[in-house]
Amino acid sequence: MEKDLSNYRKSYEKGELLLKDTPENPFELFRTWFNDVDKHFPEDETNAMTLSTIGIDGYPKSRVVLLKKFTYEGFIFYTNYESEKGKAIQHNPNVCLSFFWHGAERQIIIKGKATKIADNLSDGYFESRPRGSQLGAIASNQSSIVENRIVLEQKLKQLEVDYEGKTIERPDFWGGFIVKPISIEFWQGRPNRLHDRILYDLDAQFNWVKNRLSP
Repeated sequence: MEKDLSNYRKSYEKGELLLKDTPENPFELFRTWFNDVDKHFPEDETNAMTLSTIGIDGYPKSRVVLLKKFTYEGFIFYTNYESEKGKAIQHNPNVCLSFFWHGAERQIIIKGKATKIADNLSDGYFESRPRGSQLGAIASNQSSIVENRIVLEQKLKQLEVDYEGKTIERPDFWGGFIVKPISIEFWQGRPNRLHDRILYDLDAQFNWVKNRLSP
């Protein structure tokens, strides 16, 4: 099977990103871009991001997860701690997050270290989830081999019976990670592949240093 993609081209012309116009703190620019995309490009799932980890087998792996909160400290998402990505993070906390918002012709690439958040924060978010999602988190031994979908559906039905009229407590194996960045790169598509790239690096004194990169 062969398919030549050499003629697939798109000209990016929707914006610009100039160093002089960027704030000193990258979280402020992230918030501005996130809110802008969320408002003007509803076709994009704004909080969908690609999480890349280094697996226990030594191979990198990327998958899409959902950002659930961002602060000046970092970026929070939730998962099964015993899943493939959960184990990978606990083995090697160095991760990469990337957002690609095709409507705005923008992407953001974040490198940092992931650590578990406090249990009470995970409890609070778990309580806010729909009941079906709470039971789904318990029903799934994420990343493990399962015989077929029927097994999952039957397990969920049994949990619905077991927890009928009861509060569903967060299981110990499920919770949040926060990614505290050491670098954040902002990419704005531009014509002729001369894209704008502004990189923020955290220095030894925990100050952000920004530079323009060649496209």
